[in-house]
Amino acid sequence: MEAPLVVGVDGSEPSMRAVDWAVDEAALRGAELRLVYASLWGRYEGASLAGDLDKPSEEVLAQDIVEAAERRAHGRRTGVKVTTDVQAEEPEYALVRESRTASAVVLGSRGRSGLIEALLGSVSVTVAGHAHCPVIVLRGGHEHRVRPGARRIVLGIGEQPAGTAAVRFAVEEARLHGVPLEAVRAWRCPARDRVDPPVPAGEFSAELSRVLAQGAAPQLHERRAAEELAIALRGVPDDVETHLRTAEGHARGVLLDTSADAGLLVVGARRRDGHRFGLQLGRVAHAVLHHSTCPVAVVPQQS
Repeated sequence: MEAPLVVGVDGSEPSMRAVDWAVDEAALRGAELRLVYASLWGRYEGASLAGDLDKPSEEVLAQDIVEAAERRAHGRRTGVKVTTDVQAEEPEYALVRESRTASAVVLGSRGRSGLIEALLGSVSVTVAGHAHCPVIVLRGGHEHRVRPGARRIVLGIGEQPAGTAAVRFAVEEARLHGVPLEAVRAWRCPARDRVDPPVPAGEFSAELSRVLAQGAAPQLHERRAAEELAIALRGVPDDVETHLRTAEGHARGVLLDTSADAGLLVVGARRRDGHRFGLQLGRVAHAVLHHSTCPVAVVPQQS
């Protein structure tokens, strides 16, 4: 059996929708679902739940939350094995540790209040930046956006070689869900490349001067982007429908535009060897985690 899918739960509706998404994914993969609540006791209010029990109120609340999440998972998919765990630890540390033995970590994007929402956003970014497995953050506030495989899988291709972990993950997701994989490579033509080249008087013919003035730099940049796409997707199995697309603009903007009608947006995050904090998310990954309108998978890969 595949390594378990881990879901960070906190009792909020976004985290419960993450349970829905993850239990569907676990059923497709034939994997176990592991529901984890992690917090330092006393962070949230909940004294009334403790009653006369000889337990910290937060621990009572945590047990209620994971039991509710377990019931929800069983109610959606009866054939998936579900385990639960409550850990008295900061959630980002607990979930990064869980990622060592997980096939993926799934998180909601918002918490139970304004403060907790900010904290959960921080947890999502921290876990995505340091995990040892893919981290899927359930961006998008509508129920239909939470279903895995609802639409095509979009893969953002950066300056990375063929066969990266992000490519492999996206290909497998497309295969599991039976949807097309759209690989996107953004490109830009630096302003200096668009400046008309100087043409000394009388040195070139009028026709040659016109061609030079038009400039070939944009076409060269687009062609290079297309070649990088082809290299990155080389070796994708024939049973996965694949579409390659180049788009002019900043990678952040291009990928956010594609997220509007995607089922999952996949981006890679490079691990810097020797850095004690592991992954460091770049601007593109930060942007899509905060602003994507569909779920985002951040996949770690070695530099």
